[in-house]
Amino acid sequence: MPKLDRLFLHLMSQQGSDLHLEQGQVAKMRLHGSIHPVPESPVLTGEALSELLREITSPEEWERFEKTGDLDFAYALPGKARFRANYYRQFFGLGAVFRVIPSSIVKLEDLGSPPVLKTFGDLRSGLVLITGPTGSGKSTTLAAIIDYINRTKHSKIITIEEPVEFVHQNNQSVITHREVGLDTTTFTSGLKSAIKSDADIVLVGEMRDRETILLALTAAQMGILVFGTLHTNSAAKTIDRVIDVFPMDQKNQVRMILANTLQAVVSQQLLKSVDGRCRWAAYEILLRTLGVSAIIMEGETFKLTSEIQTNKLRGMVLMDDSLVKLVTEKKVTKEAAYMKALDKISFQTRV
Repeated sequence: MPKLDRLFLHLMSQQGSDLHLEQGQVAKMRLHGSIHPVPESPVLTGEALSELLREITSPEEWERFEKTGDLDFAYALPGKARFRANYYRQFFGLGAVFRVIPSSIVKLEDLGSPPVLKTFGDLRSGLVLITGPTGSGKSTTLAAIIDYINRTKHSKIITIEEPVEFVHQNNQSVITHREVGLDTTTFTSGLKSAIKSDADIVLVGEMRDRETILLALTAAQMGILVFGTLHTNSAAKTIDRVIDVFPMDQKNQVRMILANTLQAVVSQQLLKSVDGRCRWAAYEILLRTLGVSAIIMEGETFKLTSEIQTNKLRGMVLMDDSLVKLVTEKKVTKEAAYMKALDKISFQTRV
């Protein structure tokens, strides 16, 4: 058994989410949001860490890492779990982070997600964005939505990821997984191919550049249901982020396309529970309305707060309202929620 597998097994036995390895430090793991050292772990020398990291890579992958200083891939521990691996060079030498990808996909019902997320499976076209910082559960939420569609709809689904994380078995739908770097060169090329592949639904693992965002908008405009992710923490910032990647002379056109195609934005953050044994998700949810479309067209995203408040009965919710609810239910501390709040002054007066 590779030595790295033993570390993975320990991480899973502690219900950790991430394993961190850096040259000159002991191995560390993230437990419910906080970093802790792995008991009895020695300080990792360059030679020892290099030996660990090479255990689970192919010669081609290791050569690519030595050339570029970065490597992303997925690794499977048969019958246990898969891991999203990121190798990198840092100031003191080598480093790596491994994120646990559970072998079974958690259903939306079991995640405790807002019921409105199920309605995304009934959409025929448009753009749905799941956003949040790294480690906020975006991939888990997306996997649960795709799983729900796979169990209830007859659709052709293509996922484009780097690397492929959750692996779905065909159920009612037909699912094709494509990994950037192995099956397609870039997110852009994978998305171009998906548009031509009779897909009903396309999942774009990361909308990281202008060309990918434009292609995702184009696909949504053509009648495909597109799911994507961004590293933003509110609906307003998400819309601004999409528009701001384009030059001034294209912004009005992009606003028009986004106003006509955006179906929903779900921003989420994870907070440690009061007892420290788990984490709870806080959500901001924006759904398509005529008012939302007009706000996007006019470039007045500051009005979205009022629009969300007006449509609470439809399933919309503000991030700070979600945080207040978690505090009221004694699931998270006031201090933890305050750190995640968007309007801290208003939040402080409410709790």
